[in-house]
Amino acid sequence: MANEHDKDGPTVEPDTVPDESTTPTSATDTGGSDTAPAAPTWPKRVVVVASILLIAVVAAGVWLIIDQRSADERDERRAAFVQAARQTVLNLTTIRADSADADVQRLIDGATGDFKAEFEGREGPFVEVVQQAGVTTMGEVLEAGIQNEDGTCASSLVASRAMVSNADQTEPEPRDFRLRVTICDENGRLLASKVEFVP
Repeated sequence: MANEHDKDGPTVEPDTVPDESTTPTSATDTGGSDTAPAAPTWPKRVVVVASILLIAVVAAGVWLIIDQRSADERDERRAAFVQAARQTVLNLTTIRADSADADVQRLIDGATGDFKAEFEGREGPFVEVVQQAGVTTMGEVLEAGIQNEDGTCASSLVASRAMVSNADQTEPEPRDFRLRVTICDENGRLLASKVEFVP
């Protein structure tokens, strides 16, 4: 009689089913939101800082240009005042008997205020004295510089020398002067408003 075991046939083992609890999770299956992580903020900060620095550098450069331009304009203005003072002293110390009328008129044309008032109406007698005495004075400016500024006016100190001769003294003699000349800007014209002798 055949064995029951043999009758039933070979034993078949059941297929093994993987346990889902132990199945590895896919790298893409995070079970959460798929939003990418936030980018670092430091590049934005670098851009902001660089922009601020660039603006500061540009502003500083513009300020330096403006300041230099203002300094140049101030120097040019001072130089113009000094030149006007020098010319006034030359006009005052350079007079010849044969050109006294033109010399005095040139002095008046460059004057204003009190200084002009000292000559206006007195040109005739002054010219007459110069011509009668045969006076000749040849002036030169030795040194000049701004002393102070006040609005549209500036005072300069001028050191000058005049070689003076007349009918009785034909050999010129040097005369040294120190003068304070106040120049004022009147509608774009630089005119002498006061001339004072300084000891």
